[in-house]
Amino acid sequence: MGAVLLLGATSAIVAATAERLAARGDRLYVVGRDPTKLAAVVERLGPAVVGQEALDLCRTEAHAAMLDRAWEALGGSVDGVLIGHGVLSDQLATEADAEQARASLEVNLLSVVALLVPIANRMEAARRGTIGVITSVAGQRGRPRNYTYGAAKGALSVYLQGLRSRLHASGVRVSDMRPGPIVTPMTVGHTPNALFSTPEAIAPAIVRGLDRGTPVVWLPWYWLPIMTIVRWLPEAVFQRFGFLAGR
Repeated sequence: MGAVLLLGATSAIVAATAERLAARGDRLYVVGRDPTKLAAVVERLGPAVVGQEALDLCRTEAHAAMLDRAWEALGGSVDGVLIGHGVLSDQLATEADAEQARASLEVNLLSVVALLVPIANRMEAARRGTIGVITSVAGQRGRPRNYTYGAAKGALSVYLQGLRSRLHASGVRVSDMRPGPIVTPMTVGHTPNALFSTPEAIAPAIVRGLDRGTPVVWLPWYWLPIMTIVRWLPEAVFQRFGFLAGR
């Protein structure tokens, strides 16, 4: 791919993907919120990192200057962008407190859109590159156990659909990366089952998605048939299944 900007580089999924990109010789500019975690990621990536920045991506007023620095460090041309920051909010907390709900939407949706606007404009002007965004299978149908998080991810997927169509003629590709449950620090407290995967297992598919500009990447692949069924279940049937419609 060449020159890649990684936003949310301290997330387990983006960090695992970064290791794949670094191993094949790509040049990386990495941005993460926690300076200590970011330093550890950078140490693992080695000389592939041409620039790094500790930044809370909810600070939207800082986006423009950060993107200027990233583009300059990557030589003025970016081949790929991967946006992967987010938080798995406490559903019950978002039901009890509107501020908690707002904060979840701020991180998982609004801060991402705030990044996509200038990134899309830059890449459209260059008429090349791929924008990849980590969403979630949770955005495909509202469920009581995670519908605030799911609403943010679902809205983001719709935004990406429109952005993909807008940028198509320019040659810029937009890839919606939809992981199912992944064993990461974000899912601590959730008991893994057979459907869980790991960052290392899905990283190769993310890299392929970026390389090819695949419109939608299911992570792992088996979530495509699963979510196709879940999305098309009639509401009356859906509500009967406790493992789907229950807490």
